[in-house]
Parts: sequence; C-alpha cells; structure tokens
Amino acid sequence: MDLEKTMITSASGMRSQSARMRIIAENIANAHSTSMTPGADPYRRKIMTFEQTVHEASGAPTVSIDKIGVDQKPFEKRYDPGNPGADGSGYVKMPNVNSLIEMVDMKEAQRSYEANVAVIENVKAMMSRTVDLLR
Repeated sequence: MDLEKTMITSASGMRSQSARMRIIAENIANAHSTSMTPGADPYRRKIMTFEQTVHEASGAPTVSIDKIGVDQKPFEKRYDPGNPGADGSGYVKMPNVNSLIEMVDMKEAQRSYEANVAVIENVKAMMSRTVDLLR
C-alpha cells in the first residue's frame, strides 16, 4: 500500500531530523567550551550527513544517518591570558561553532520534522476516510 510507504518514509525523516537536532543542541551547548590544558584543542563542531536507504520489508525509500563527523574548520584564537587553557602567548583556542549557523540549522531541521509530521497526519486522515467509504 503506497500510503503505508509514505508513512515509513516520513517516519524515517522524523528520526533523522530528531538526531540532527540533538547534534545541533550539543554544538550550541559547547559553543564556548575551551580546553583546560594550555594550547589543547577545544570542542570541535559535529556535523551529520544523511543517506538514502530502502526499508527492507516494504521497499519504501527512507533516509538515515550516514555518519557523524567533525567540522575541520580552524579554531579562532582569543587573547585571554587568565584562562587555564591559554598557551604561552596568552591565546585560547575557541570552538569552531557559530551559534547563528547552528540556530539556522536547528530551524531548518525543525521545519523538516514538522513537514514530516504533517504528511503522517494527512496519510492517517486519508486512511480513515478510505475506511469510512468502505463501510
């Protein structure tokens, strides 16, 4: 049944966007986390990639997490000689997380999640109407 495949596809999108939001929340939470060891690297932004897969039982196209990696963008250095993570010159490496970019990514993931919820609600309504017609 095509409606069932649609629900499976949307549910996989919801799972993927939920995982994406968790990664983004972790990035935001660590946007100012520096190392306590002088000269060591701070928190590195995590990024997620997706892949298209096929649901084994139904053959429905789905989306899943391909991998979670780290952003190789260089760290910004700030002069803060009182910080325990400062190097010999008084500079501290700051995480490569831009809170504005993370918030935009979070909004995009939220809208995608909501779109998948709307699809599932519409499919449920269509299934209900079909059952009503068959009575």
